[in-house]
Parts: sequence; structure tokens; C-alpha cells
Amino acid sequence: MSRFDRRNGNEPPIGRRVAELRTNRGMSQQVFADRIGKSKSWVDKVERGVRTLDRFSVIETVAATLGVTPTVLLGGKVRRGAVAGPDTGSAVERVREALARYDVPRIGGDGPPASSLRQRDGQIGYAWTAYRNGHHAQVLRMLPDLLGDARTAGDSTPDLPVRVYRLAAQVLIKLGEPDLSWLAADRAMSAAAADPRRAGLAAVSLAQALRALRRGRLAMAAAAAALHRLDLAPSRAFLPEEPALTGTLLTEAALAAAACGAVAASAEFTERAAHLATTHDGRHHDDHDGIGFGPTTVELARALTAMRLGDHHRAVAAHRWATGDDAWHLLPAEHRAAHLIDITRAHLDLGDHQAAGRALVTADGIAPAEARLRPAAHAALTAVLRAGPTAADVARLAATIGLTRQ
Repeated sequence: MSRFDRRNGNEPPIGRRVAELRTNRGMSQQVFADRIGKSKSWVDKVERGVRTLDRFSVIETVAATLGVTPTVLLGGKVRRGAVAGPDTGSAVERVREALARYDVPRIGGDGPPASSLRQRDGQIGYAWTAYRNGHHAQVLRMLPDLLGDARTAGDSTPDLPVRVYRLAAQVLIKLGEPDLSWLAADRAMSAAAADPRRAGLAAVSLAQALRALRRGRLAMAAAAAALHRLDLAPSRAFLPEEPALTGTLLTEAALAAAACGAVAASAEFTERAAHLATTHDGRHHDDHDGIGFGPTTVELARALTAMRLGDHHRAVAAHRWATGDDAWHLLPAEHRAAHLIDITRAHLDLGDHQAAGRALVTADGIAPAEARLRPAAHAALTAVLRAGPTAADVARLAATIGLTRQ
């Protein structure tokens, strides 16, 4: 029987790749074992290299459950083209190249004219609007030029680098590129310097990138540190994003705490966010560069923290309450679609594959790029397909993306 896990150079063995992909998708060994029809012991032995995956039919089953092609397991590193398509993969590479450049701004002169500054600001604003509407491919096309502007921004445009690097970080998280996202978010933090407002904005993206890297404690620390700096800021009452920035940092801290199992901390951050939301007239505060806050966003975060802590019944209950409120429809398309995709984990772990399928189809109707480009959506849709007969709209979505029941 031929073996499919031979190493090429320093390429990690297939078991380690299975473990990495499973972890990135938030599945425990037991959940993963249930979905592929194996025992937890079998999964553990494969991931430790004690047992070899030497039947291609089994490799196909494992790959389908992880939302990747068998080639990904056999060939090593996950290539974005395998999940997001060649065009998106090329666009991500151009963003990678832009982040890898270290141009030195020219010193001296009077700086760019006011018309050029207005044009830059307008382009960044347009890119953020595209992101909030879920047009991620459009944002990717704009990012290399915007990153070039961020590298050479002078003192006259201190907000520009933070806004651009944050945008890059947020889009890269969507496409399953947490390392690149972390790099961009770190650049945003550096560009923020000593300004508490800019540092708070950058910390939102940094916390999200660290959570994507499964560094929950570091993410919680980053959000908490940014909150502390805002608390010490003498002019915080005049910050344009208050209280939305503080509230968003609190929900990020709650999600990060849940990700690392810090139950008490997660509950404390969530309740602080809920109190802040209700004491500021109970309405949703306008979204600004990915910063939107209100009672509904707190409840959505409450659903996700419950899910990450393993309380899936509570997660679904909070999700249904939040999405039944009128304010839900006022949230940006990206936020709504992303939440629907994230909550599928709770539906799947409760065995409600129909609800998971409906959530994915609804997400696709709100912001197609979320359902069609995000690896998390692919993995969830693959799990729905494997569960048995699916609704026609779920099957159509799978066919559009190029997924099939294995």
C-alpha cells in the first residue's frame, strides 16, 4: 500500500498538518473524530505520527471535513488558491509584497498638497466602506497602493498608516492569513505611537489577529492595555470614537478571554460592555473604520463567547435574540455575514446541520465574499454537506464555491 505522508525537505508530516488545520477551524479532537467517523484515539495517533494516513479515501474524508483539498494535506503548506481561488491568492501575494517593502520617505519639502491629502483620505474611506459592505476582493486590489501611501505618510497625515494597516489586518484575517494580519496590525500599533485613540483602534485589529493565531491571552492583554491607556487619556471624553472604541475593545477582550478559557474575565468584560451600551442611550453607534458598538453588538459577542466556552445552547439563544432585533439589520453587511458564519460552529456542535446551512446561505445573501472566500465558511459548508441530504439553496451555494459531498 503506497504511503502519502512522505516528507519533502522540511515539510511537516501529514499528521501535523491535520492537527494545525483542525485547530485553526476550532474543532476539538473529539468533534473532528465524530465528523470523520473515527475515534478520538485514532485522531490523536494520526496527529502524533503514530498512525499513518495511507489510504487515499481516508485522506479525502479528512480533507473534506477540514474544508481543503487532498492536495493540501499531501503537499504541505495551505495555498490560498486552494480555498479562495487563484485571483484572490494572487491579490494576497501582492499585499504580502507590499507589506515586505520598507521604503524610506523622502525628507524635506513642504509635504503633499492639500488636494493630494484629501484624495488619499477619500480613497481610504472608500476602501473601508467597501470592507464594511463585504467587498473584500475590491479592498484587496486597493491595498498595495494604500500600503505604499502608508509607508511614505508624513507627520501631516498621522491617521493614515493606522487606518490602512488596520484595514489590511482585518481583510487578511478573513482570508485565513493570520500571520500577515498580525504583521499589519503590529505596523498599525507602531504607527499609533503614543496616541491613545490611534493605539486603541490598532489594538482592535491586533487582538483579532492574535485570536486568529490562537493566542487568546496575548489578545486579551493587548485589548486590556489599550483600554487602560484610554482610561488615562485626559481628553478621552472628546475622542470621536467614544464610547464605541471603548465598547469594541471590551468585546474584543471578552472574546479573547473566552478563547483562552478565562471564564470570569470574559464575563467581566462582557458585562462592562453591556453596561456601557445601555448607558449611552441604547442605540447603535455609527461604524467608523470597523468600529461599531451598541447593545446588539454586545449580544452578538455574548453569543460567540458562550460558543467558545462550549455553551452552545446559550450561544444559539443569544444569537437568536440579537438577530431578531431591528438593530441587527443596521449593522454593516460584513459584520452580519461574519457572525452568521462564526455561529455555525455552535449549530454544528449541537447537531443542527440545517440551521448551519441556513446561516451560511443567509451570510452569502448578505455579503457573498464572506461565504465564498473565508476558509471557516468552507469548512462549515463541507460539514453540512457531509451530514446528509441538504436543502437546494445550500447545494447551490456549495456548487458555486466548488465544494462537493465526498
